[in-house]
Amino acid sequence: MERLPYYQLLHVLSLIVLTAQTYMAFANPLPENRKRTMMITGIAALLMFISGFGMLTLNKIPFSSTGWVWVKTFCWLGVAAMAGLAYRKAHLRATLSVVTMVLLTVAIFMVYFRPF
Repeated sequence: MERLPYYQLLHVLSLIVLTAQTYMAFANPLPENRKRTMMITGIAALLMFISGFGMLTLNKIPFSSTGWVWVKTFCWLGVAAMAGLAYRKAHLRATLSVVTMVLLTVAIFMVYFRPF
């Protein structure tokens, strides 16, 4: 049984949930939403991490020898931190949302082009 499509589906769905919840935090950083948003983004980030490295393992891609994996890992860490920053630095929400979009764009670019 081929497991790769399941990892891909989990990875993309986690990305959608993480992105949606992060932008929800940017749009409405009310303190009563913080706990729920942080739990959802944390779980989504963890599932992205597990599924991403699961795909690397199934495809036998070494983590340390490919630059695009390092770039995607950096982007993942950045996006995973953004919901928390939206609550801590509410005055920077506009800038953080642009940074988030840039991180997502770079990560998606790495999926399709793998320049390193």
